[in-house]
Amino acid sequence: METIRVKDLTVAYRGKIALKKVNVTLSPGKLTGIVGPNGAGKSTLMKGILELVPTQSGTILYGADKLKKQRKKIAYVEQRQDIDLSFPIDVFGVVLFGTYPHLKLFQRPGKKEKAFASDCLAKVGLSEFAERQISELSGGQLQRVFIARALAQQAEWILLDEPFAGIDATSEKIIIELLKELRDEGKSIVIVHHDLHKVTDYFDEVILLNKGLIASGPVNQTYTTKNMEKTYGSEITQMLQLGGVERAS
Repeated sequence: METIRVKDLTVAYRGKIALKKVNVTLSPGKLTGIVGPNGAGKSTLMKGILELVPTQSGTILYGADKLKKQRKKIAYVEQRQDIDLSFPIDVFGVVLFGTYPHLKLFQRPGKKEKAFASDCLAKVGLSEFAERQISELSGGQLQRVFIARALAQQAEWILLDEPFAGIDATSEKIIIELLKELRDEGKSIVIVHHDLHKVTDYFDEVILLNKGLIASGPVNQTYTTKNMEKTYGSEITQMLQLGGVERAS
């Protein structure tokens, strides 16, 4: 499995810099969190990696190749607010859609693809919801369906933009356990995340952003009070201590 390397990524919206000269490496086989205050460029970094937003500068490498050449090896789960839930498609149809990158032009999914999509839906524990319209699902169920679609895509990397936003604690626990299981099976997973108290429990590595890279690396080395003060400002100290983050020496 290959590393994703971000080199000198700069993104601007309407002339304002959203992300400036970010250089960071995403390690394969890890659960990585992207953390920072509102407006720090967390979602922008993810979209910049995937070339979903125009960039002023930057190169994204997947191993030795430009990421664009290896794009189908990466699945993206957007924020729920960006998904059109009125679109008339059932759960199985969403998951089956994940098989399309591996089909020839104008080819339709056959028995093999449908069986694989069923297996992916079973993997996330939602087989009984196959015929439900996506508009009928809870937020947590919807996230699991899109993870199943990523599995059907046979993606090596799964990038999720705030998957826990607006869902209940039980659903969040189910999803993070599922993602940890997928990591243990060899998937690489990157999550835009906002709950600071869960970082040490959820992630192997963390990227700290505030319109630029503050720090990145293993959680036990990177997620320190010193780095978090650089990311959020000194007022964050008390919150971090309550959340069990050790003060950096």
